[in-house]
Amino acid sequence: MADLRLSPIDSAPGYKRVAHAIEQQILQGRLALGDLLPTEQQLTEQLGVHRSTVREGIRSLENAGLLKRVGGKRLMICSPSGLEIAWTTTRALGMNRVSFLEVWETQMHLDPFAAGLAAHRAPGDIRKALRDNVEATRTGLSDDSALIELDVAFHRLIAEATLNRALITAARPVSILLFSATKDLYERLPQARHRLLFAHQQIYDAIFNEDAPRARDWMGKHIRDFRTGYQLAGFDTHAPINFDPLAPKV
Repeated sequence: MADLRLSPIDSAPGYKRVAHAIEQQILQGRLALGDLLPTEQQLTEQLGVHRSTVREGIRSLENAGLLKRVGGKRLMICSPSGLEIAWTTTRALGMNRVSFLEVWETQMHLDPFAAGLAAHRAPGDIRKALRDNVEATRTGLSDDSALIELDVAFHRLIAEATLNRALITAARPVSILLFSATKDLYERLPQARHRLLFAHQQIYDAIFNEDAPRARDWMGKHIRDFRTGYQLAGFDTHAPINFDPLAPKV
């Protein structure tokens, strides 16, 4: 068990200060992923606080995805999943009423860059997943819900193909939030379905052939075309996106 070397804190600090003290040990690497957290009794003695305060601090870290229970009672240090991080960020963006244009500008920079990296780095399993995604899109053009989920998944796979964890974390909330912006697009603009499929096919082909310039170029065309279609469908690009909490968790 790790020696935390924690200094006692105030006799009545509050659960947030307990959570902060433990979180600092995690972020500094003194408690590593997979380590067991000291027991409540041990933490009570080390931090100099009441057991109920420790328990409440631990609960907040569990809710944040930094701790999980193993073997019944013990708590282990863990990291929030990519999906948990993405949904927390997506909800924050939705609550802050970000506009389609703000999200689109972000995607316009992230996705072409990601496509270029993916052409050099995409491992075999992600290449196969991208191919399967394009084929599923081809056969599912008449199903708007499935089409939107496949679109979100396609862009997530492009990000994952970069093998860049920072980029993956940044790109995923953008894709999820754009689901809320596109759920009515294809009903208003049916031809957008075929344009999406064609662009995805070109992007996949470029990645498969390890042609980074072509992958970047086609992704840029695809994202620009997305904004044009959004406008042609009569949506206001400056209006806030109404975040849909039922967006697909992909």
